[in-house]
Amino acid sequence: MILQTQRLTLRPIRVEDAAALYQARGDADVMRYWDWPEKSSVEQVRDILTAHIPEHGDESMLWWVAALSPDGPAIGECDLSEIDRHNRRAEVGFLFTKAYWGQGYAREAMERVIAFGFGELGLERLWARFHDGNTASQRLLERLGFTYEGRLRAHVVRDGTRRDCLVYGRLRE
Repeated sequence: MILQTQRLTLRPIRVEDAAALYQARGDADVMRYWDWPEKSSVEQVRDILTAHIPEHGDESMLWWVAALSPDGPAIGECDLSEIDRHNRRAEVGFLFTKAYWGQGYAREAMERVIAFGFGELGLERLWARFHDGNTASQRLLERLGFTYEGRLRAHVVRDGTRRDCLVYGRLRE
């Protein structure tokens, strides 16, 4: 499923995107608030993609790269995961290369993903989880209409330290 925005093409992620995605996943600043630290090689990113790209027919996750043109390299990624059609809900996520921060690309991509989730998929609830302290993600989610729902205390271990995560949610209007 390919999604279009004014400036972006969101296309299904491919193993061949590993080198472009390494620009984000290999950057300590970009990965500072993720469950896992930055990757040290394109091969590590390729291994993640190989292990996690949904198989054809798997409807529990939709994972896209964001590119400036249909065949262009990935500048970021976004997804709907844990898609639960019975309860009509899913988790949203996003990650963009630092060179593209502050230009509205994450917001533009997520607006389209949200519209797809609530529209074409018929979902009624979307939620996001992020590490406490990630104010950029918090601000973006709030601009997208998500509201604070709670704190998951000591939810993840990163670099030997337990971190809290915040949960934000949005209902279909």
